[in-house]
Amino acid sequence: MKQYHILFVCLGNICRSPLAEAILRQLVDAKTTTSQCIVVDSAGLGEWHQGELADPRMRAHAARRGIVITHRARRITDKDFDLFDLIIAMDDSVYQKLQELAPTLGQQKKVIRMADYLEGMPWDHIPDPYYGGASGFELVLDLLSEGCKNLYHRCLRYTGSA
Repeated sequence: MKQYHILFVCLGNICRSPLAEAILRQLVDAKTTTSQCIVVDSAGLGEWHQGELADPRMRAHAARRGIVITHRARRITDKDFDLFDLIIAMDDSVYQKLQELAPTLGQQKKVIRMADYLEGMPWDHIPDPYYGGASGFELVLDLLSEGCKNLYHRCLRYTGSA
């Protein structure tokens, strides 16, 4: 089986990307055959929250659905473009910045939008819930649950563990 490395990226790495990481990790860990072939991480564009746990509101909303977020925020590095097969942006501004940061054209091709995995939900981005209320965090949970489930099934086909 091939190993596939996935990196989720948002602005500060305290809401959307660590949640996506936790959701996909939970899906991967639930199936023994994929736990060795899909590697998941997350990062942010900025270093404002470096070393911090995810936003407490995001952790609380996720915990209500049985999702535990343990990731500590970090900033994306040039090495990430070498290490990861897929770099998933949460919205268009993050996508554009990742395109600019990618050291090579080949590495730019690794960058995609999370919304590309939303098949049953009419959203073209994952909105940042940081400045909103509880409904924003719940919406992001719904969107990322749907997107990560679809991403997971595509990864199974890629790694040969379907």
